[in-house]
Amino acid sequence: MPAAALKPKPLPTQSTAKRPVLLEMPCAPVEKRPLPPGRPRQWYITHNRRLKAMRLAIALLDSGVYVPEQARDETIRRTAELIGVHPPSGTTCHMVRAFMRYNR
Repeated sequence: MPAAALKPKPLPTQSTAKRPVLLEMPCAPVEKRPLPPGRPRQWYITHNRRLKAMRLAIALLDSGVYVPEQARDETIRRTAELIGVHPPSGTTCHMVRAFMRYNR
């Protein structure tokens, strides 16, 4: 018997699966730490928006959306609902696409 016949087949990934692979939810949420005090309000708003956009970009990549052109606002908002995040604004959706574009 050939050695290849004894080797088990690997589990399908998003690119080889016939149907979309479901998102794996993290086991436990990351422990939140307080933000540094004394910064201007706009810094906190931008910081939280970046964190949210990063979470959404990771979730989209995990679900098989690899290019920014596939990530329309509706897709990003649907993903936000799926992972339990408040619906993102248009600015946050734009930031998600920017993360996907520049982190390649």
